[in-house]
Amino acid sequence: MKKLWPIILTVCVLLAVAVALQLPCGQSAHKDQPLVPVPEYSYKVIHAYPHDPGAYTQGLVYLNGFLYESTGQNGRSSLRKVRLETGEVLQQINLPREYFGEGIAILKDEIIQLTWQSRKGFVYSLSDFRLLRRFSFTGEGWGLTTHGSDLLMSDGSSEIRILDGRTLREKRRIKVRDGELRITQLNELEMVDGQIFANVWQTDRIARISPQSGKVLGWIDLQGLLGPMYRMETDAVLNGIAYDPASKRLFVTGKLWPRLFEIKLVPKSNN
Repeated sequence: MKKLWPIILTVCVLLAVAVALQLPCGQSAHKDQPLVPVPEYSYKVIHAYPHDPGAYTQGLVYLNGFLYESTGQNGRSSLRKVRLETGEVLQQINLPREYFGEGIAILKDEIIQLTWQSRKGFVYSLSDFRLLRRFSFTGEGWGLTTHGSDLLMSDGSSEIRILDGRTLREKRRIKVRDGELRITQLNELEMVDGQIFANVWQTDRIARISPQSGKVLGWIDLQGLLGPMYRMETDAVLNGIAYDPASKRLFVTGKLWPRLFEIKLVPKSNN
């Protein structure tokens, strides 16, 4: 039997080599597979609406025919209810000068608003903008949206925080990646048909993100949406996403933009 061991060992080695060399069948577990690029989308403008060119848009929500908007900058921050068709501000409260307004979300009959670096947030009555309570969080506040009974919050990093919608306390975080690449500067957020749409600050791109895994599922390229003659200020960047789920209407705007656009996504030909 001892004489057979060298033969058995040789046969096992040859079998292992044969299995490893079965490349045409794609069975090699160690060979890196090429990454499949995620789908990319362009846009078609369906309608352009007036928008306050002085509004430093930080958060945007559509509900029951109206837009709710949070604006930023110290001394100019506000919460507004806006008529979509005309851009008329129907209701507004201004934040104290020490606060820089950021993202907003509507949960049941309340509006939740973040501030940038003050680590404070505000909860208002949806009907009359009456301040109901304040809350605290760590780090910076950027974007905010709802996902079921939870809130999703961005802070400019590659992570999205999940907050309990009742207590406003952080439950966990998801890390946003396109393949192995971390996607940072995540800003304004909106839930659109089960995906997180996130503005990437200082770009014309919106990431479509899985709320379960943080994986980027697609990219929306909005380059050219607003002409350069309207974007003379360096701060006049894309920032503001709202969605009408009943009519499947997607709205986007930017800081200091004179227009708010309803757009339809169009797959790029290289997908």
